[in-house]
This record gives sequence, C-alpha cells and structure tokens, in this order.
Amino acid sequence: MLGLRLPAPQHPQGVVFGGDACLVGGDRQAGSSRLFPRMFGGTDLPQIQAPHLARGITLAVLGAFASVYLLAGVPIAIVVFALQLVHVLPVLRRFRGPMLFAVQAGTGFWGVLASGASVAMLGFLAGSLLLSRLWPLAPAVAVAAAVIGSVRYGEASATADATITMILIALVVYGLTRLTEQVDQLHSARLALAVAAVAEERLRIAAELSDGLGRGLTMIAAGGGRALAEPERTAEILGEVAGTARRALAEARAAASGYRAMSLAPEITTARAMLAAAGVTAHVRVGHAEPLGPAGALLAAVLREAVTEVVRRGTATTCEIETDTSEGGVRLRVSNDGARTAEDESLSDLPGRVAEAGGSLTTGLSPTGRFTVSVVLPGIGSAPSLPPDDRHASVLSFTLLAVVLAGFSAKALLRLPAGSLLPATVCLGLILLLQLRMVSGRHLRSLAVMALLTYLPIPAFGEVWLGVAGFLSGPLLLAFPAALAWPLVASVTASAAVIGVVLGLEPAVTVNYTVSTLVTGLVVYGLLRLALLAEEVQAVKEELARSAVVEERLRAARDLHDLLGHSMAAILLKCELARRLDPVRARAEIEDVLEMVEKAEADMRSVSGERHEMSLAAEAESARSLLGAAGIEVTVELGHGRVAAEVETVLSTVLREAVTNVLRHSAARRCTIATDRERGEVRLRVRNDGVPPAEVPAGGPAPDRTAGRRGSAGVGNLTTRLAALGGSLATTRDGERFEIEARVPAASLTTSVPAG
Repeated sequence: MLGLRLPAPQHPQGVVFGGDACLVGGDRQAGSSRLFPRMFGGTDLPQIQAPHLARGITLAVLGAFASVYLLAGVPIAIVVFALQLVHVLPVLRRFRGPMLFAVQAGTGFWGVLASGASVAMLGFLAGSLLLSRLWPLAPAVAVAAAVIGSVRYGEASATADATITMILIALVVYGLTRLTEQVDQLHSARLALAVAAVAEERLRIAAELSDGLGRGLTMIAAGGGRALAEPERTAEILGEVAGTARRALAEARAAASGYRAMSLAPEITTARAMLAAAGVTAHVRVGHAEPLGPAGALLAAVLREAVTEVVRRGTATTCEIETDTSEGGVRLRVSNDGARTAEDESLSDLPGRVAEAGGSLTTGLSPTGRFTVSVVLPGIGSAPSLPPDDRHASVLSFTLLAVVLAGFSAKALLRLPAGSLLPATVCLGLILLLQLRMVSGRHLRSLAVMALLTYLPIPAFGEVWLGVAGFLSGPLLLAFPAALAWPLVASVTASAAVIGVVLGLEPAVTVNYTVSTLVTGLVVYGLLRLALLAEEVQAVKEELARSAVVEERLRAARDLHDLLGHSMAAILLKCELARRLDPVRARAEIEDVLEMVEKAEADMRSVSGERHEMSLAAEAESARSLLGAAGIEVTVELGHGRVAAEVETVLSTVLREAVTNVLRHSAARRCTIATDRERGEVRLRVRNDGVPPAEVPAGGPAPDRTAGRRGSAGVGNLTTRLAALGGSLATTRDGERFEIEARVPAASLTTSVPAG
C-alpha cells in the first residue's frame, strides 16, 4: 500500500500506494478462533494476549515502512521507526511528551532535508501528533511536506503525489496505533464488565427474593411472635405460619428451578452422576451455547426423564447425551443400548409440552438398535442484558480504509493522461466498492473480480496500474489459511516484479513496485485485522460477562435449593410439630422456628451474593435437633478437626441436603453423622436406615421417576460444589441402609464455583 519510490527518472521520490479492504476474508460469525489461525498459528482468542497480537501487527506494518526507506538508502529510517515504538509499546509510555515530538520532528526533517528521503516520511511525525493533544500541528507538517515537495520536484502532480502519500502514512500510523490502544482497553475491561454484570444480577436476585421469600420470612417471624404472645391461639396461628412456610418453600424451589432453567449444564452434571452411580458409561457432547432461557427448563425435564428411565430399567451399559444448535433452535438427543421397545411411555406429558412450545419430540430405535429420545426446541432464549457493543474500532477502521483507498485512487489518477481518466476512475471505483464490501466477510467471487481488475487493465494503463497488486495481496492474508495465503501473496508480489521487467521498467522502479505490493497488503491488513481483533475482544468480553451471569444464576439456584430450601423445609417441619403439641411444649419449638427464620434470612443474603461461611459443627447440631424432632435417633461423631472455611461450608451444605432427603425420602429410625480426616482429605458420611425399596434417598439417584425428580437438583448441586474443591460424592445402599459420602481435600481452595 505504501511503498517508497526509489529514485527513478521522471518520477519524484514518493510512495506507490495500493491497498485492500478485502482483508476481512473470514466470516465474522465464525468467531475469533477461526480468524486468528490464519496468520498466527491457530490459537483461540481467550488463550492469546490480544494486546500483544495487536501490537505485533502494528509493529510489523511500521517495520515494513521502515524497510522501504532503508531500501531507498535512508538509514535514519531506523531511528524514525524506533521513536515510533514509544507510541505503540506501553513499556515506553514514560518517554511520551513534548520532548519526544521535538526529537521526532528533528529526525524526520533531517531525513527529508539532509538524507534525501521522501517527504512522505514526515507522515510518521504527523501521525504521532494526531495521537496527542498537539494534533492541530499535524496539518502544519502536511503543509511543510507540500512546500518541500514543490521545491524538490517542481511539478504540481509530483508534489500532490508526495503530499497525499505523507497524509496517508500519517492516517495509517494514527489508525493502527489507535486501534491497538482500543484492543488494549477492551482487553483490560473484560473482567470489569463481568464483575459489573454479576453485581447487577445479584441486585436483581436480591430484589426478587426480598419481594417474595423475604416477605414470607417476615410473616413467619411475626406469626411465631404472636403464637408466643397468645398461647391460647397457638394451634390456629401455627396453622397460618405453616401455610406461609409451605408457600415460601414452594417459591424457593420455583425460583431455584427458574435460575437453573437458564442453563442445561446442571442437569447434564446430574445425569452423569446418576448414570455413573448406576454403572452406566456416559458419553456427553455439548454443542449448544448458554444461556438457554425458558427452553432450558423443558430440555432439562426431557433429559431428566430420559436418564431416569435408563437407570430404572437397569439394562443399559452406555448412554450418549448430545446437544447442538440447529435451524435457530437447540436439539437434545439421549440414546442408550438398553433393551427397549420402539415406543416408550416414560416421558409422560413432555411430548405435549414440547409441542406447545413449538418443538418436536421423537422416540424410537436407531438403525444400530439404540433407543433414542430426540427433542428440538426453537429459539435459544434471551441472553443477559449487557451494554451495547463498542463499534468505534470498526467505524475508525472502515473510515480510514475508505480514505486510504480514495487517496490511492487520487494518486493513480494524477499520473494518467486525460484520455485514460474515465475508464481508470471506473475501475478504481469498482475496486473500492469491492474492497468495502469484503469488509463484512469473505467473498471469493469479489476476490476473483479484483484479481481480473488487477491484471487486465495493465496493458491499457501501464506501470501506474502495478500499484493495484497490493489491493489483491491484502485480502489473501485473511481470505485463506496462512499455509495458502502466504504463497499466494508471494505469487502476487513476484508477479509485480515480472510485469515490471516485461514493461521494461528500470530495476529501481521494479523493486519499488514489488516491495510496495507487499507493504500495501500488510498495511490494509493491519487496519482491518485490528478492527476485527477489537470486535473479537469485545465479543469475548461480552461472552465472559454472560457466562459470569449464568454462573451467578446457577450459584443462586444451588443456594436456594441447598440452603434456603433446607431452612424453609425445617421451619415447616417445626411448625407442623408444634401444632400437635400442647402450648407449653410448643413454645420451645416456636423458639426454634424463630431461630431458624434468622438462619433463613442469613441464607437469603447468601443467595443474593453475600459471603456466608457455615460451621459443620453447628450444622450437625441443627441436624440433630431437626431429625430428633421427627423422631429419628441421631448419632453425631465429628473428627475432622480444623479445616479451611470453604471446605467446612461445602460439607455443611452436603449435610443439609442429606438431612433434608432423610426426612423427605425415607422412614428412617436412626441416622449417623460422622466426619473424619485421613490422607489429607476430610470425609463426611451420613448413614440412615428405613430406606423404602422403591427409592434411594439423600440425594442419591433413584430408580423411580418421582424420586429422580426430587433428587436431581440436589445431587447435581452437591457434585458441582464438591468438584469445585477437588472433591467427590458417592452413595452406597445396603438393604434398607443408605449412606452418602463426601470427600474433599482438607486444604482445598475454591476455583470457579463458590462453596457457600
């Protein structure tokens, strides 16, 4: 695009200018992972330092400029290039200031006046001024370049050519540096957006819980106080309190289900655990994007029923779970090798619900004999609201590209005779339109037309048209993989040299056009590639924020189910127990209810984002009281000693869920809660008897569908919490006895999922 003209007869020292907007070459919808590999070796954006990549592109282009001047015999270009690094590299930021511009000005004018360099080299100085508060001085540099050019060349066309080149270099220097800064800023702000999105989501969750559950807890506390103050109406008041607690419990479960519905991931985790516990090998392939929105709840229900049926039948050895996006919707497929008939009635009302949602659900045997449940739902749901995209980089790049292309066209037209102006203008206009069109994606037909416009007009327009080859070399760098793009660019560059020889140009001019072809492609590539890079960083920043919001919703769902759900269930149990007692004995239970309300309020604050550390000893004592109130004999043996707070919190959560399920899913008479520490691990065991033959309590996978629905969220939540600390969950059944065992390293630190 910007190649320095070597000294040649009848031509001033200038720059052959050719460029290419076709650099976008890749499909934006493909995402950063498909764009980066084309020149930089196949590394995904999340794994690469985008600012380093942006600076690398800028330095490569500026280095190409410097190499052109070096070929022209101007060694001071090395100093000009080195000074420009101060504006590109953050490590040299401290050297920026008026003194730097003074040195740049002295070096630039020395190179032009004393070393005979093209006045276009002053573009480095003008570009640097545009980046600072001294930008009003940039036009003065352009005027100085025009004055020097008029004195040196003596021809108006030659002076205009050199001045336009200088202005274009200034714009490119400004554009590349500014785009690099924007990439750096976007990259630095990616975590800030995620934190802000999570904070906003926590406020929303807190407001929702306060309006519903918070009001319910207040009513329960007030009712408990009235029951203590009016013992003659204890049964009546406790009946009202129990009704409120029942509604609050239902609301907590509904809210947890709603938050979980935004993602299918928890249900997949649960499915893995259920299948593993049943001895079925699970193969999972996830091809959808989160969040799913309302579609997630229905897909989760289908997955839950399908996997529960696999476990219930007990004939499968492998089960495949696969999701993908198809035709604007999401598809879930569950298949297994168990013995089944072609039809399955275990999905109850799900086919009707799927049909009402505009989707389809099919079951049947595959050609390989595997029973398959397949469901397709339209739409992916609504993503969390985020700030609008920052498209300033794209606007800047597109504008600069248009100006650069127009500048090249003006330079070419200045050197053509009057009779060739009209056809040349038409060809250049078509090239410009093709370049700008290809900004939005890869257009191979446009690339082919551009190749024709690069070579076919040469016999008519002569050597002037050789500069257009740079327009062709640029888009190749992004339109094809690097292994193919670089040989193609080398071929285009070599073709410029061959054509120069065929046209009988002097060696210096031929070298100039050859080098300019490569520099042109690099410069326009840099403009567009950095704009794309900024968009990719923006996209990754937004995706990180969405992922953080989804994770926050899942955390809230886990806490609602495991913490607040347990507290509400315990309050309900105590209220029902107190209703059956005389006022004197009921008073103690009511006081327990009031204490539980305080704990539930703390749990609610934890759900909305406040850190909530739990004590395993306190939870064990609470479990003893709660199970004892239900008539279950409890033995507590705690031997875990001192452990990290997050370990104690997650094990307390496991204990809560286990105790809740003992109460809900068994007819237990005895329950043992024990902890110990061995080989650097803390182990929690909850063992109870009285397990009904038809189901497995305490969060374990159950063979019947009802139990599976009840235990699904619990086992998934616990598995996720423990996995975050490097722990594991296991269940064992021996006749009527059932044991749940959680293990976690004693010194674990949280990684991605909050323990509490």
